[in-house]
Amino acid sequence: MNQIYRAIGSSRQSFHQKLDRKLRLLDEQEQMYKVVWQIRQDHPKMSSRQIYRLVQPQSMGRDKFEKWCHSLGFKVKSKASKRKTTNSLGVTRFNNLIKGKELTGVNQVWVSDITYFRIKDEFYYLTFILDQYSRRIIGYAVSDNLHTTNTTIKALNKALKLRSKESLADLIFHSDGGGQYYSKDFIRITRHYGIRNSMAESVYENPHAERINGTIKNDYLKPYKPTSLEELKRTTLKAVNMYNDQRPHKAINGLSPKTFESTLLIN
Repeated sequence: MNQIYRAIGSSRQSFHQKLDRKLRLLDEQEQMYKVVWQIRQDHPKMSSRQIYRLVQPQSMGRDKFEKWCHSLGFKVKSKASKRKTTNSLGVTRFNNLIKGKELTGVNQVWVSDITYFRIKDEFYYLTFILDQYSRRIIGYAVSDNLHTTNTTIKALNKALKLRSKESLADLIFHSDGGGQYYSKDFIRITRHYGIRNSMAESVYENPHAERINGTIKNDYLKPYKPTSLEELKRTTLKAVNMYNDQRPHKAINGLSPKTFESTLLIN
């Protein structure tokens, strides 16, 4: 290997440092895609430069961020391109395992997604995990960054704690293709519990997760009007409780998710 490093004019340490920087950049790009896509849906005329000022990516300067946005079709008046299934380092996605699947109980499919919530000029991130059968939010996270430990892993740990006394033998975890859902640390947890990972190729293949994002944001958080990260955390907890405990849902016989689950235990 030392001969190879000498041939490319680099030391082992320098080579791996460069590779680590490249991996961090690709990881952030994967994480940012969905956020930028959502911002563009809400603000069709917002330029890449304006979006940069809002999200302040850690691994990309302004020019590189604009170039990246344009390469994905995020120029104003252009349609956003479809998410790629692999990146240049061969990062693969999981197959969609829930397409056409009929559910008969809880803990068969959990769906998840990450969305943003804006307070003045600050962007915060919300991660929800929903049991697709009962429509109950079983895990969530609120953070000021997109790091996996503060988004998907935090939400997943809450879900696992809530369902700790129940069987997860046939559970499928379905998400979009964001980097937080295929990070090594996240996959290590799902494999430990025997959970099968599933991914959507487009937002249309994860509608339940998309819908809960909109419900919590538009029906609860926006009316609550949190003004800081701490208030956002408190109001998100309140919103989740209100949704789970009291909000009737047509798909589950007009019951709230928590009440519906209690009837399953009785029956």
